[in-house]
Amino acid sequence: MLTRTGETYDAESAAPSAEYNARVRDLTPAQRRAVMFAQQQVLRAKAAKRAKEERQANLNKMWMAEDGVETGRQRLNAQDSPSATHTVSLREALGHVLRELRTNDHKTLREVSEKAGVSLGYLSEVERGQKEASSELLSSIAEALGMGVPQTLRMVADYLESTQE
Repeated sequence: MLTRTGETYDAESAAPSAEYNARVRDLTPAQRRAVMFAQQQVLRAKAAKRAKEERQANLNKMWMAEDGVETGRQRLNAQDSPSATHTVSLREALGHVLRELRTNDHKTLREVSEKAGVSLGYLSEVERGQKEASSELLSSIAEALGMGVPQTLRMVADYLESTQE
């Protein structure tokens, strides 16, 4: 028997056991939907975690293979860029660059948000391209990442240019 999200499954058929089916029968339709939704969320979270680990492994391979001559700007251009069908906005490009800088320095959102004096949630939204960063906010985030605003904006411009090709 295997367990998954607290329920028991038959290992050979991967089908829910009779005990699980009996418990599900006792649930109301709304409760069943809630259970199914929760299970889907768990599966999505696991898939996202796997994808993140794969991206990090690829980054680590890239860092190990580089000869130390590349600049941060060239490394960002080497990253996967969005598909050609999607036009990247300045807000999204800035978020992408800020996230890459932070993860390449092995810093957490919390560390950068505390150093920059911005809320963790807002910094996360800026990195995801959901919020615009003011010039003052950009300055404090760039400083927290050990960069200057001009350098950061050049990297954003280079990233935008690479997505247009």
